[in-house]
Amino acid sequence: MKRFAIALPCIAGWGLISALPGGSSFSAPPPAPAYGLAPDTIPQAIVSQVCTNCHNDRRLLGNMSLERFDVESAHLEAETAEKMIRKLRAGMMPPPGIRRPPPEDLLELAMTLEARVDVVAADRPDPGVRSFQRLNRAEYERSIRALLGLDIDASAYLPNETISAGFDNIADVQNLSATLLEGYLTAASEISRLALGDLTVTPSETEYEVSRYAEQRQHVPGTPIGTRGGIAVVHHFTADGDYIFRLAFQHESTGNFFGQTTPFDEQVELSIDGERRALIDIDRWMHRQDPNGVQVETDPIHVTAGPHRVAAAFIKRFDGPIEDLVSPHEWSLADKKIGYSHGITVVAHLRDLTIRGPFGVSGVSETPTRARVLTCRPEAGDTGAERRCAREIVARLAAQAYRRPVDEADIDPLLALYEAGAEEDGFEVGVRTALQGILASPDFIFRFEEPPAGAGTEGPYRIAPLDLASRLAFFLWGMPPDEALVEAARTGGLDDVAGVETQVRRMLEHPNAEGLATRFAAQWLRLQDLDNVHPDALRFPDFYEQLARDMRRETELLFEHLVREDRSFFELLTADYTFVNERLARHYGIPDVAGTHFRKVDYPEETRRGVLTHGSILTSTSHANRTSPVLRGKWIMEVLFGTPPPPPPPDVPDLEATEEAEEGRFLTVRERLEMHRASPACRSCHRVIDPLGLALENFDVTGAYRINDQGRAVDPSGDLYDGTPLSGLADLRTALLSRRESLARAFTESLMAYALGRRVEYFDMPTVRRITRRAEAEDYRMSAFILGVAESPAFLMSRGGAIVEQEDEAGVRDQGSQQRTDQARNQGTSEGM
Repeated sequence: MKRFAIALPCIAGWGLISALPGGSSFSAPPPAPAYGLAPDTIPQAIVSQVCTNCHNDRRLLGNMSLERFDVESAHLEAETAEKMIRKLRAGMMPPPGIRRPPPEDLLELAMTLEARVDVVAADRPDPGVRSFQRLNRAEYERSIRALLGLDIDASAYLPNETISAGFDNIADVQNLSATLLEGYLTAASEISRLALGDLTVTPSETEYEVSRYAEQRQHVPGTPIGTRGGIAVVHHFTADGDYIFRLAFQHESTGNFFGQTTPFDEQVELSIDGERRALIDIDRWMHRQDPNGVQVETDPIHVTAGPHRVAAAFIKRFDGPIEDLVSPHEWSLADKKIGYSHGITVVAHLRDLTIRGPFGVSGVSETPTRARVLTCRPEAGDTGAERRCAREIVARLAAQAYRRPVDEADIDPLLALYEAGAEEDGFEVGVRTALQGILASPDFIFRFEEPPAGAGTEGPYRIAPLDLASRLAFFLWGMPPDEALVEAARTGGLDDVAGVETQVRRMLEHPNAEGLATRFAAQWLRLQDLDNVHPDALRFPDFYEQLARDMRRETELLFEHLVREDRSFFELLTADYTFVNERLARHYGIPDVAGTHFRKVDYPEETRRGVLTHGSILTSTSHANRTSPVLRGKWIMEVLFGTPPPPPPPDVPDLEATEEAEEGRFLTVRERLEMHRASPACRSCHRVIDPLGLALENFDVTGAYRINDQGRAVDPSGDLYDGTPLSGLADLRTALLSRRESLARAFTESLMAYALGRRVEYFDMPTVRRITRRAEAEDYRMSAFILGVAESPAFLMSRGGAIVEQEDEAGVRDQGSQQRTDQARNQGTSEGM
């Protein structure tokens, strides 16, 4: 038989693009004639006569040779087989433009490889192994709330998290450092004082910033009715005493107070727990160069210890339509220059609120957290009663903090801390010192999973029930297990699949299950990228921070709805409804929605359907001054199909290097993109990426629907690389849904990575396929995916062995989990944890 024509070298990059319909706005490549193969040799013949043209010992395209690959023994080279399966399922092997066997033959090869790998994996499942996990910022905050009822900001203590596989809880990148350990120790010290108070505290400052991108003409939640703008925060006061509140205001670039032309005098109100404590007149002529700058301070105000809602807001002086010479816009601080210009109504804007104190400490009042911690109050001076009470408190808090029962070995060191503190300053200081020890303990900060007694040093074993309880809680809730889950673990309720399913279904009905939306879905869909995009204020003056927060919340609520109602996963792409409040509905052009609360509404037109038309996705995949079909197409490839395109060559210029105008007019994004990809070095990848993003060109940078770009009609049409024509969003959605298997597998991989706290490896793919087959049988309901992950060997089990070699994305090998666990324990001990 003749061999197929050898593909061009640039096709090698296509090996990384594995599960999408792909496309190009150029005409599709002419279909290559199919190559016929003998029916009884089809799978091996394709590999030997087609794949080896590129993947041979000489060319090694994709760093892979298939010259000696035996389809019948695919399980012996499972990692290579999984790469082949991924590309075959996506229709990307062989690459477009060369002669291809019939589609049914390629599908047969993929299914044959899957069958060979899966049958062996079923007999010898490999659950994988991970090193210890530590509490990241979000998990730390939720753990403190569950333990003490305190809402804290972990970013004040802990450095930024490293993102791997799209998530912030991947164990193998959670490395230890002196800075990180110092942050946990500092947090333990400060949080224990916030919890119980501190009579010896010295004055300090805490600053709360109001975002420059926030709109301040409307009421801010948490501030008193009848006010506008400003800020409302829950501040934890360490002791009873006097505090001074400093309010700083926005000013324009030359230092003038922003809002000089306001046609009325401004006043700002400082309230605590809704009660006015100060009303301050604002001098519109204050200047940055004044002795006090553009800020004011209150007189000392007495505040008791504990959490209090502090609000600083302006008295609202007007409402209704405004007759301006300059057209008003939604964002009240789009341009600082308007702050001292006539013709448009402006108002003063708060920049930050600073709380300084306490001065003249007079005691520590009772707080909800003190009541939660001090569950017994022995008579002062009764040393024996105090120690018994301290033991009761320490044992209860340690068991909850460590997420397991505690014994004498756990309690005795904490009692030693109690005695040291009590000897110095009494019972409460002793308890506070012991609490600090609990919060600094490696057993609180790290999620260790010890092999059960009798587990061998090699091979898989079922993890301990209490460890499984923690896995379930952090997976579904993003926080520690509750009493019911711990009790189920202690009494055998997690010893079989039926018990696990009972707990999973109970947990999904609990309000804490919103963590799947705010933690998993938010990261899977890359919603955090929305914080990094600030649309050009001159082009998009109706976009501001509150609107961005609403966009993020819309997407979270849609995912939460799918989970709670057990809807189909694909409804994420097809939903003809969404969740909006008045502000977001106005931005989308949805009528008859009033108020700040979110509610489910049907889309009035077919121009919006599913998450692809959510502002959170459209804005986060745009640049400040223009849409980006490349970023949008890349998002679809990475998030929905789990197949990021290869990075551009280093010598390829950015799109911004292309001309913005031609022949006296501005070019549309599509026109500039066509000029950019005229280079052969760019075309091979852009023909796949661009049509996916161009299909969304009817939505501008802020997610608003449009029909024109730079005065010319938007053209969202294109052709996928297989020739499938696209005319816009509807065709794109149809094309994506034609590859349901790829979408479902990619979603399962992401869900597994988040649940396991490690990247999904090639040996996990049989489990992924088993979960997606189960989901298909259950109409792809969300519970099928979640239960499939929670009941999988990878979730219920771990693998023994001290050393496990795996290459990460940077090519760095992980030399084993046991050494990393020992490092965590040893470093924690050496730092006094």
